[in-house]
Amino acid sequence: MKTRQIILACSLALVACHSAPAPDQDPVKPKTDVRVTLIGSGEIKNDLVLSATSIYLKRNSVTAPIAAFITKVYVKLGDHVRQGQTLYLLESKERRALGKDISNIDASLNGFGMISVKAPASGIITTFDKQQTGEYVLEGALLCTIADNQFLAFQVNVPYEYTDVVKPGKKCIISLPDLTRHSATITTPLASMNVTAQTQTMLAKPDQSLSLPENLLAKVEISRTNLGQQQVLPRSCVLSDELLKEFWVMKMQNDSTAIKVPVTLGNKSSSEVEVLTPKFKPGDRILISGNYGLADTALVHILK
Repeated sequence: MKTRQIILACSLALVACHSAPAPDQDPVKPKTDVRVTLIGSGEIKNDLVLSATSIYLKRNSVTAPIAAFITKVYVKLGDHVRQGQTLYLLESKERRALGKDISNIDASLNGFGMISVKAPASGIITTFDKQQTGEYVLEGALLCTIADNQFLAFQVNVPYEYTDVVKPGKKCIISLPDLTRHSATITTPLASMNVTAQTQTMLAKPDQSLSLPENLLAKVEISRTNLGQQQVLPRSCVLSDELLKEFWVMKMQNDSTAIKVPVTLGNKSSSEVEVLTPKFKPGDRILISGNYGLADTALVHILK
């Protein structure tokens, strides 16, 4: 009997030893499933598009060299003329007084009193003051006005916050309503501002000669793309604060840890963004999914 009690006591002691709580162990930290991508290279187009209106900065007045009668008119309003092209034929009052038989009197007087008025420059006839044959005009009377093609420009209304982009010498593209596109250069800005719209008027001069009507509405495209190739990432890689003032990405430090890296952004598109700083290494892995809400030095698991 005594032996049985000793065996039972030993059995209870052995069970108690096995059922004792295990010492405390560190809990296993969960890992977030993520996907990664590599840094790309390229540039994102980011053009500033502004409205513009065609204007001629110089007009040439065509006047009568002498008091005479208008015999012939070779052009009409809106015609495109070339420099040296004959516009009018005038007849002096002396020749008209002598009549048509003047050449019978003296052959050397065949062209006497007949004056051809030629275009002083190429362009478009914008005003046409004298167009009736037989009309008598005084010396210096205005016959027509030619807008000089060489002085065609576009007035561009530039919001003041973009004056650091739209500068004299900046190249741009003028897009016309007929879908043609022409290269141009921004020239000296005007010294006044539009009080209501707070825009400054600048002039864009086409690089080639164009024959266009005045007050033609057009679009001026000015590139804001950074020069050279930039670091490019999908937009989902970039995180920000609520005020969109600070931006960062999560970069893999090793195979299981992601760290927070502040970044400076450049141009953006609907799917990509340029990263100006810092300069990442070609093999750096950036989190493209699963990165939202991760703290710095987060444990992650990369999904294949």
